[in-house]
Amino acid sequence: MGQQPNDLTPSAGPWHRWGYELRQVRKARQLSQQALARKALIDRSHLGRFERAERPVPRHAAIVLDEVLDAAGVLVRYWDEAERESPQDSSAIASRAETVAHGANTRSHGASDLGPLAVDRLEQAVSLGDDTDTVVVPARIHGRILFVPVPRRVVLASGLAGLAATAIPATTATVDSELADMGSPFEHFAQLRRVVIQTDNLIGARHVLPALQQHLASLAARRRAARGADAVELLSLETRYEELAGWFAQDIGDERTAQGHTAKALDASHITGDTDLTAYILARKAQLAVDTGHPADALGLATAARRTARPGSRLEVIAVLHEAHAHAVLGEGREAHRAYETALTLLGRADSDGVWGSWLDTAYVNTAQARSHAALGDYEQAAAGFDKAIAMLPPAYRRDRGVYLARAARAHAGTGNIPLAARIGAQAVGIATETGSARIFEQLNRLDQALAPVSGEDGVAEFRASLDRIVLHPA
Repeated sequence: MGQQPNDLTPSAGPWHRWGYELRQVRKARQLSQQALARKALIDRSHLGRFERAERPVPRHAAIVLDEVLDAAGVLVRYWDEAERESPQDSSAIASRAETVAHGANTRSHGASDLGPLAVDRLEQAVSLGDDTDTVVVPARIHGRILFVPVPRRVVLASGLAGLAATAIPATTATVDSELADMGSPFEHFAQLRRVVIQTDNLIGARHVLPALQQHLASLAARRRAARGADAVELLSLETRYEELAGWFAQDIGDERTAQGHTAKALDASHITGDTDLTAYILARKAQLAVDTGHPADALGLATAARRTARPGSRLEVIAVLHEAHAHAVLGEGREAHRAYETALTLLGRADSDGVWGSWLDTAYVNTAQARSHAALGDYEQAAAGFDKAIAMLPPAYRRDRGVYLARAARAHAGTGNIPLAARIGAQAVGIATETGSARIFEQLNRLDQALAPVSGEDGVAEFRASLDRIVLHPA
């Protein structure tokens, strides 16, 4: 029977310390476990086990609890410390693996409004990290929109069945026999990946990630059966699949799954010895780090990516772009501006062949810089940059249009043009509904916060109402 102290003992582990801090903050807010469970959409029994360090704590649970308890980031910081300090013995690794494996079942992303569903039903139905059939949905918690995994049955009960129709089917026992009939497995899987990428931008990652997961499982089975050069070639392609799965998971708001896929991709790139691939994935890890609130880590990863990239390659430009944005998020405007100038210089003399960064051009760099202008509070320049990017974007890039619209709306709000911001934001809400992109919802959340004090201005109430209709309201 484990010790359950009211205060910490010298031998308490990092997760006991995290649970102790959670309990102290909860008591300071004069909330019972049951009351906190209702507010955070976490099963009460799970909350108790979190406090007693009897079960793994998903990071998204720490984020939601911090928000609900108005803890100013304390619980998230303690979670990060506990994760770093956790002993990597076999039981700890197994525990973490179980949590990551569950994350593979939370790749669908949707929106719902539970309407009349009672709080007691939520208490019974909603739990973070333990239901085997869940979808990640945006929820309004304490005025902000966060992404939480919710049982699929709750989404179905909301009447929005289409958002719950993206379960990942289990890999069947017939995979090996199907692969035996395949002609050229490398070309087959390479073509499938191209099709998935094209489809993603039209309909969003939540619709295509399940298919990608199935292709990844089949590819891994084929690679394990191969030998020699064939095995290396398939592993290289599998690495690209893992990286793409990480990108899709990030786009639907599943941070843990995104981290897991990207880490696997980095490990595999080292096995293949493909330094180009390693450089690209280091840059992706930098992007993931800054987007999940770790700009200092992103800066280090971007520096490593540039160091690994071949001089004169477009991979070097990609690394510098991520370095520039990390500086901007850290509030280092001069360093960010200098890095963007470096990126443009490198782009001007970069090689034009190869698969890496073929989409890079001056317009792309300028759009990336617009995002950094917004991070630095230079909303006039940010708004101009996004307006230009939207005008140049091909119609097929539906999801990206939603991201740019949401960012442009936030920038226009920053300039004081409230009616235009609300109007553009309403357009982005429509695409958020179609694609379920967490990147769009993140910007719409920021726009919603910016417009909250001016709800009486033209279009603001309509925008906020349209956003409320596509997010979960837990109570």
